[in-house]
Amino acid sequence: MARINLVPWREKRREQRKRDFIMFLGAGVVGTLLVMGLWHLINQNMIDNQIDRNNLLRKEIALVDAQLAEIKRLDETRNRLIARMELIQSLQESRPKAVRLMDDLVVMMPDGVVLTSIKQSGNTISIEGNAQSNAQISALMRNIEEMEWLDKPTLRLIQSEDTEGLNRFSLNLKQDKPESAEAEEE
Repeated sequence: MARINLVPWREKRREQRKRDFIMFLGAGVVGTLLVMGLWHLINQNMIDNQIDRNNLLRKEIALVDAQLAEIKRLDETRNRLIARMELIQSLQESRPKAVRLMDDLVVMMPDGVVLTSIKQSGNTISIEGNAQSNAQISALMRNIEEMEWLDKPTLRLIQSEDTEGLNRFSLNLKQDKPESAEAEEE
């Protein structure tokens, strides 16, 4: 009798292919999981690095903000000091003006004129007084125009007082530093 192989070889081959397919499928799933896990780790590492950089930037921004606040405070202090220095400088410049004004008043005052009030507001000086005649008031105004530190006399009021025969007057003038004095200071 002839030998007949009754083993179903096709079924064995099908089962072998099925096992190979399941093994490759499992290997693919495991490989995919590994690649996805690796991808997740890489992305998480990148996110963590970015969070660390953002935190570092926030700290540096906070330091710069603190420095800016300090600079702003120093600028305010500097501006206050500059304002004080300018005030002191203006006071230093105006110190000789009062003395100069009194000296000039003595020199420019004509006979028969009596001052009753002198007020100064900035560079504007208000003078009130009594004069025996209008000509003396005119002479006073001419004398003011000739003075080096005084300028622009403006007559505000002339009023006759009948009881004593005096004319009451009021005038404004400016006290300016002459250009020659400014050139000497520079």
